[in-house]
Amino acid sequence: MGKVHSSEELMKYIDDMNSENSVVQFSIPGKGKFTLVLQEEDEQSIEADIKKHPRLERMIKESEEQYKKGLGISTSDLLKSLSEKDFR
Repeated sequence: MGKVHSSEELMKYIDDMNSENSVVQFSIPGKGKFTLVLQEEDEQSIEADIKKHPRLERMIKESEEQYKKGLGISTSDLLKSLSEKDFR
């Protein structure tokens, strides 16, 4: 797990993500630990993905429940919540 000390470093993590490197864990001093998951857009429907990977449906439902409970935030909200002092 890497430490992120600037918004540029965070964007590098995001930029380096792809279908083979779709989950990144990192920490931001003063904020905590994060897990970032890439959900690529493609022409295939989510139903087809669920048929290929049955555990995916459970993971999606759990993620939706956590988001509804306020336990998750979007990347945009995360970036908005950070300031320079978080990277010192």
